[in-house]
Amino acid sequence: MPEQADDLMARAVEIMTENDRGSYTVPTKGLYPYQWNWDSCLTALGQAHFDEARAWTEIETLMAHQWPCGMVPHIIFHEKSDSYFPGPDTWQTGRPVPTTGITQPAVAGFAMARLLSRAKDRSAALRRARALLFKVSAWHDWFYRTRDPQGTGLVAIIHPWESGRDNSIDWDAALARVPTEGLEPFTRQDILHANPDHRPTQAQYDRYIWLVQHFRGLGWDTSRLHDASPFRVVDPGFNAILIRACDELADLAMELGETELAARNRAYAERGRAALESLWDDKLEQYLCFDRAIGAAVDSPSIGGILAVFAGLPDHRVDALARRVGLLARRCGFLVPSHDPAAKGFESLRYWRGPVWLVVNYMIADGFAKAGHRQVAKHIDDDSLRLIAESGFAEYYDPITAEPCGGGRFTWTAAMVLEILNGQKAAA
Repeated sequence: MPEQADDLMARAVEIMTENDRGSYTVPTKGLYPYQWNWDSCLTALGQAHFDEARAWTEIETLMAHQWPCGMVPHIIFHEKSDSYFPGPDTWQTGRPVPTTGITQPAVAGFAMARLLSRAKDRSAALRRARALLFKVSAWHDWFYRTRDPQGTGLVAIIHPWESGRDNSIDWDAALARVPTEGLEPFTRQDILHANPDHRPTQAQYDRYIWLVQHFRGLGWDTSRLHDASPFRVVDPGFNAILIRACDELADLAMELGETELAARNRAYAERGRAALESLWDDKLEQYLCFDRAIGAAVDSPSIGGILAVFAGLPDHRVDALARRVGLLARRCGFLVPSHDPAAKGFESLRYWRGPVWLVVNYMIADGFAKAGHRQVAKHIDDDSLRLIAESGFAEYYDPITAEPCGGGRFTWTAAMVLEILNGQKAAA
């Protein structure tokens, strides 16, 4: 392996160790001082390359804070911190260890399967996977029970933060319909730790917090929140992650002899994959979000519609998405931008309105590689590593100039570097 790769891996391990809090990992110091849901699951993939047992602990700690209804919250507030808003006092979910009351992309099932497939101590990994199996499946059940009440096969998010793509252009129209009357005053902390020009706007934040206060007023009854939310959007990327997790969990359940659980998760995946077809747009050659509150597609060419490849799609759809990625490559210096640079609203430095994120690159590349489009996957991986070489382990990057944005010394960025480099080493 080239000396540069060895150096990058050593730096990645250093960053991940620095952000390790023993049983969970923070995304980065200051800006994000707690445990985030999908951050932890993707972080575990990186940890497994240097501490396999610790990787399982990361997911176990997350799942230990699952709600009785099956939901896994998007933040666990393990310790008090004044550096983040909104904290436990805003959410008021009443959990023994404070948590938020919304969720995030359900990547845990995928992460577990990947950890098991690479395990050096397979018996220990199987034991730990079995202990998590029913918890993760209960989360999947909760999604389809509470976020797909009409049985469409696709789940909706009820807050932009659930998507992981907080301020995506995809949400603009739906978020604009969220009122702000009666909003309690608050003080943001994110803009004290990162450039405000890289963060969501105040108008967006007002609506984020209104939704939190609205759900809090409903007692965090997750069976009611979907219909009660003015923001209900079906995100193809979010659904793709859930579909892939259901597939992977079904395989794991079969190996562990849990055939009923396997069949249920397989059915979720197959129905969801078929339902994704309703989100396809021939003109853009990608999937689009669907605004369930008004019953209309969201005409916004974002990365969510490309991340759908992670679900495992028909060949003709993967071919079309590969062409789409090729077009994006001609429009920017680094794949994959979180929004099409040629589209209205693109901002190269502002959070999810243009920048590149290595975690999404990783999942998109994985989807293409699994479908046999290895050159597309390699192009994305190579661009990810070029960003690191040029700009370090940032939270995200300008897709045109590679300028680092957001937090620095970022955990899941480091984890993805370990995943990519070790994957290249294994393939060599």
